Amino acid sequence: MGSDLSEDRSEIVFFDLETTVPTRTGQGFAILEFGAILVCPRNLEELRSYSTLVRPANPSLISTKSVRCNGITADAVRSAPTFAEIADTVYDILHGRIWAGHNITRFDCVRIREAFAEIGRSSPEPKGIIDSLALLTQRFGRRAGDMKMASLATYFGLGKQTHRSLDDVRMNLEVLKYCATVLLLESSLPNEFSEKSSVSPSATTRSRKNGKSSLEGPGISIDAPSSSSKFENASPEYHEDKEGDSFHSPQTSFASNTSQSDPFDMSALSNEMHTDSLQQDAAMEENPITESSEMPSAVTDPGSSSGNARFLEPSEVIVSSIRACFATFINGGRRMILLYEHAILQLCCHHLRVRFGLSTKFADHAGRPRLSFVVDASPILCGVLGACDDVARKLFLESGSSSEWRPVVNRKPGFFNCPTVRFHIPTAVNEGGAKYATEMYQKDASGTVQKLIFSKFDAAELDTWFSLGTFLDAFYSLHPYDYQQSAGIRLVAKKLIIHKE
Repeated sequence: MGSDLSEDRSEIVFFDLETTVPTRTGQGFAILEFGAILVCPRNLEELRSYSTLVRPANPSLISTKSVRCNGITADAVRSAPTFAEIADTVYDILHGRIWAGHNITRFDCVRIREAFAEIGRSSPEPKGIIDSLALLTQRFGRRAGDMKMASLATYFGLGKQTHRSLDDVRMNLEVLKYCATVLLLESSLPNEFSEKSSVSPSATTRSRKNGKSSLEGPGISIDAPSSSSKFENASPEYHEDKEGDSFHSPQTSFASNTSQSDPFDMSALSNEMHTDSLQQDAAMEENPITESSEMPSAVTDPGSSSGNARFLEPSEVIVSSIRACFATFINGGRRMILLYEHAILQLCCHHLRVRFGLSTKFADHAGRPRLSFVVDASPILCGVLGACDDVARKLFLESGSSSEWRPVVNRKPGFFNCPTVRFHIPTAVNEGGAKYATEMYQKDASGTVQKLIFSKFDAAELDTWFSLGTFLDAFYSLHPYDYQQSAGIRLVAKKLIIHKE
């Protein structure tokens, strides 16, 4: 890759991977093809493209099921470069740019990090991520069905998906342009017409109230599986959109593209693609709400005038005083917040017992684990959180949401007398790397409290502090979310005091 690509990191890089399909539990993925297109963020004009087949270290991973998915055979990649041989080029294309693609957060980004780790190299890091699966599910609704790329392409008459990297990237761009055009037209139509128009089959989309489009959801449930993953549905681990007709391999290429820009102005969609709006869950993990940068202008932070946030005990809360509203934040985003007596509701609970220790099952876009743990919930806490569920769910329904509501209190069948709640430990990212955004302290038997200092982000080290039966005090905020047909409230820990007796 020429040095000219590293001079400007302002382009959006749309990319796609084709991989082997695992045939047994525990088997990983091997990259078979990498394709990317650099586009101008103002009008989505294609500037440059790159694609190459990739020879896996173990060609036997290319099973019959894998070939059925993307048509890439062992013979096709026999003379292709290994990932180690193209790693410099891939790094130069991706690092420091905004990454874009369909379902890349859960699949392609993870595979990229795995591939670099396998060759002992640091992975490229994105400036931001635009996942069109998340974006279009939220903005376009489910009028096109399951929101897989093949379904969206069929909806707009764009042809059949080939499941080849560069073809899929170009199809992704076309789908975005068509969706943006439809949304632009709908926003200009009277409500009565748009709801009846064949252009806007709105029965499965977010409805409009008072002429306003539906509001952004501020988060994502990390326990909720994506409605459309990138695996084959013959097994719970796979999804059918990795299957496709055979398509012969193009040779490795990198070329400038002088095609004219799309006649529609895509700047409006580009604005909607802001990282804070699209990667709600990642934003919540990596950029937790702070009084200085994320406070909505319409409300105040409890205790902000004194510099100490006010956290209420559940016993202090009168549930009839809890309300929900949508607020505009300083960064321009809109999200729902929970209020108590005109201030943001924050709670503290003492002597909570850990039921399940630190979970690292899910990862963010950079491959870091999303950290959470589960504690037993008292009846009074369940009452307060249940009231929060009620007011938040009501407002979401009034705003047009049809998402499935996930109660914040977990009452598993057979364990109704042992309700639990899950706390999330957000991640803060700066130039020095990742760190825990939650303040953590240790309290010994004498009552002495000391702050815990962690020199690095190490989930294994942190796990030792959250063993079964550990007691702790939690100070936390409540984050309503509505994302990919799943809605609810997440409890985000701001401070934890862990009892060591």
